[in-house]
Amino acid sequence: MFPAIVQAQSGYFTLSAAREVRDTGFLQHLLPRFSLKHGVRITQVDEGGDVAIGDKGVPVFTGLDKVWSATGSKAAGAELFVEWLLSDIGKRTIESFKPDGVVIFTTQFEDQTAETVLVFDGDPVQGEALSLTHCGRCHVINETNRMKGMGQTPSFALMRTFDDWDNRFATFFVLNPHPSFTQIAGITEAFAAHLPPAIVPLEITQDEIDHILSYVATIAPADLGAPLQSQ
Repeated sequence: MFPAIVQAQSGYFTLSAAREVRDTGFLQHLLPRFSLKHGVRITQVDEGGDVAIGDKGVPVFTGLDKVWSATGSKAAGAELFVEWLLSDIGKRTIESFKPDGVVIFTTQFEDQTAETVLVFDGDPVQGEALSLTHCGRCHVINETNRMKGMGQTPSFALMRTFDDWDNRFATFFVLNPHPSFTQIAGITEAFAAHLPPAIVPLEITQDEIDHILSYVATIAPADLGAPLQSQ
């Protein structure tokens, strides 16, 4: 009776892992150490385990030129195992697997973030002409109208330094002060009869905005120099 009670309390779950991971002998190193510490019995299965190590879930370690992730079900011990993999002792256990002194898996992730490349479908040549026609009365577009900007209105090159520049240009018509004088065909509502725009209205289409976006994407962000440092 006593051994049966201990086994019931200890918990049990199944684990499946990609063949590449299994073939290294890594699981024979990893699983007994978790079971010994937490008293949870683990049975390996070919696929569909309560815990699955593969390309889905929470990234837990890298190796064999790949990032390996783990998913855990609600089965007793399964969630605990995933948490253990992410803990300091779990990471040390992963790092300690060194057959013949060779490190195969590591928990030190390199920056996997790839630079996002924005692609626009418009014509940048048309976009430049449209920018000068529609936006040049307030903004400095390029050297062509360098002396014609309005007061504190930012130049296109300055706005290119914003992290969300593409969204700002794509939705400029909802950002003040543009709603008071801008009409986008098929998108914005007509001006109220009793509230005509105070300046000549800007009438533009979505296709023309796409051309402008394509042009702005070719503009180099303004060099704002090093930040000021206090003395």
